[in-house]
Amino acid sequence: MNIKSNLKPREIVEKLDKYIVGQSEAKKAVAVALRNRYRRLQLEEDMQKEITPKNILMIGATGIGKTEIARRLADIVDAPFVKVEATKFTEVGYIGRDVESMVRDLTESAVQLVRTQQRSKVHAQAENRAIARLAKELAPGIKKENKQQAQNPFSSMFQNMGIDPNQMMEEEAAETVTPEISTKREELKDQIKKGLLDNREVEIKISEKQQSMGTMNNPLEQMGIDLNQTLGQMKPNKKVKRTVTVKEAIEIFTEEEADKLINLEDTHAEAVKLTENSGIIFIDEIDKITSRGQNNSGQVSREGVQRDILPIVEGSSVRTKYGTVNTDHVLFIGSGAFHLSKPSDLIPELQGRFPIRVELQDLTKEDFVKILTEPHNALIKQYRSLLGTENIEVVFTMESIERIAEIAYEVNETTDNIGARRLHTILERLLEELLFEAPDMQMGEVKITEKYVDEKIGHIVENKDLSRYIL
Repeated sequence: MNIKSNLKPREIVEKLDKYIVGQSEAKKAVAVALRNRYRRLQLEEDMQKEITPKNILMIGATGIGKTEIARRLADIVDAPFVKVEATKFTEVGYIGRDVESMVRDLTESAVQLVRTQQRSKVHAQAENRAIARLAKELAPGIKKENKQQAQNPFSSMFQNMGIDPNQMMEEEAAETVTPEISTKREELKDQIKKGLLDNREVEIKISEKQQSMGTMNNPLEQMGIDLNQTLGQMKPNKKVKRTVTVKEAIEIFTEEEADKLINLEDTHAEAVKLTENSGIIFIDEIDKITSRGQNNSGQVSREGVQRDILPIVEGSSVRTKYGTVNTDHVLFIGSGAFHLSKPSDLIPELQGRFPIRVELQDLTKEDFVKILTEPHNALIKQYRSLLGTENIEVVFTMESIERIAEIAYEVNETTDNIGARRLHTILERLLEELLFEAPDMQMGEVKITEKYVDEKIGHIVENKDLSRYIL
């Protein structure tokens, strides 16, 4: 279990506050759910098995922070996270993704997390090996001529697979390193470490990355078989040439050398364990698979989809290419607007698996002002940084920010309520001309006032038809 998981609920909420405005009730619910996971792992093994996570159902309009809360929560503790849409799944017998794919995707996320953590542990060693490898390529030894190249009985077979057998033999051929070459390599290593050659272009040979066969309803993957890995073991490692800078070459080689130092079996075993104890699956649009108002004329049964999702949420074993994953302790967060339906329209068994219900509040004008200015990734900060690359300093007056927030609130009230996403469309429209002209303006300060806001988008807001289509 990740060390970061011992954060107190108050600390988790404080971290979420840096990115998400308001919604304190939802933040508290997810913080408690996360802390309970840490508490469970402090108990004896017999008791651990008995305590299941209290899954959460978030209810509220789009764009008010449901997905962002779950995603940031996973980032805070480096937990595997995957977002799925309930409407993408279909019941058995229909074309579409099978529900177990959400667990396979979550395990894939865990593998990437564990691999990144293990790479960081061996980074120093891998980097030294990468520097030595690049120095060897920049100052190659004297290759002995291989007379067996023409007699290779597998030449035609390798060529049909897109592999040059002569290239393979060249790489395997012994080389002679003279004292001069050895000295040259040491000099190159020293220069590379000091960053003196960072911008120099070099041609390197790297292992070709295997192309994925795809996971959409792949029956082999559903049986826990990784066809890519199986074929990769049968096929010799193909090298491809790339022209990159020395700095980029070191990064590429460091990654390759780190992977050689990492034990794949240990990585996969740890990833499965991380998935089972720390995984978070966010099921969006769960309200869309309720049966309310359903006209079932040959369509996929929405109740059927619910019944297919139910075993995964209840706890079941899913075969993945990294091993069998048990979902008993995976945290599920359901989310939906529930405009046309209500949580009680879900089948009773599924309702019971989401005991914590949190209703998120619609965003007010004051919330929009905070969203524009307070978070670490506030929209106004983003646009100021973007235009700063053109040596233009954009200054928003407080009155202009309040006017933008007021417009966002008004448009949400009179058209569809899309929450904070409305700010994106308004700011893009407001700054469109400035973003276009910026490269030709050289440097200077541009002040965005309330009058500027009204001149640019005021007429669109007044015309309801225009605002419906443009904002």
